[in-house]
Amino acid sequence: GGGSVTGYGLAMAQLLRIKDAGLPLTVCVEQVAASGGYMMACVADKIVASPFAVLGSIGVITQVPNVYDRLKKEGVEFQTVTAGEYKRTLTPFKKVDPKDVEKTRDEIGEIFALFKEFVAKQRPQLDIDKIATGETWFGQDALERNLADSLQTFDENLLEMHNSGVEVYSVKYQNPEASPLAKLGITSTAAPTMAMPGKWAARLLAAMTGLPLPLAHPQVPPFSAATTIEQQAQFRHPYYVSS
Repeated sequence: GGGSVTGYGLAMAQLLRIKDAGLPLTVCVEQVAASGGYMMACVADKIVASPFAVLGSIGVITQVPNVYDRLKKEGVEFQTVTAGEYKRTLTPFKKVDPKDVEKTRDEIGEIFALFKEFVAKQRPQLDIDKIATGETWFGQDALERNLADSLQTFDENLLEMHNSGVEVYSVKYQNPEASPLAKLGITSTAAPTMAMPGKWAARLLAAMTGLPLPLAHPQVPPFSAATTIEQQAQFRHPYYVSS
């Protein structure tokens, strides 16, 4: 499926690291590699798709609901204060301005151009202008348009490699096992205090009983001006490479 440009862009970059390390990369598409999914898949040396997998959807979309008129009817006025001409364009609470719509359309166009250029570079056998229309194609049609290199399920691909003498491994990331102190609820930040005489027993008892342990010096999280910036950032409309 599709999703945010930044999210799928990061996932794609991680796959490129495999190729940069000199390892052959085959991507198997069992069901969907559309838009952001195809951005990831196209970096592979070989794309294998199941017969009814969906591929393509090379395009960009952004959508924001607008409740300005409804709020105005209810007597609610939403204030937005910005610095910078285009700090806020389309938002749910602001009256739609044609200038903001045009600016957003320009930004989407820029992202779309980057998307097309990237896919064309990774898959030069594609006729990118015919493919980058936002359309999707099922297995055989996708194969005819060079969106995939062969039609095969993931299991068939593994069996084929195994029968040809390839050693097949399954790799899974596993978090490191927690230390004995962590299992007792004592974090690494508390460890230095445990070295103080008479403190370790109290901490162990608190961890076992669940009772709070008084702190000699209360910890107050530092204030950062960046916090307010991050809070504001969540209201900005995201761009999606979406199926």
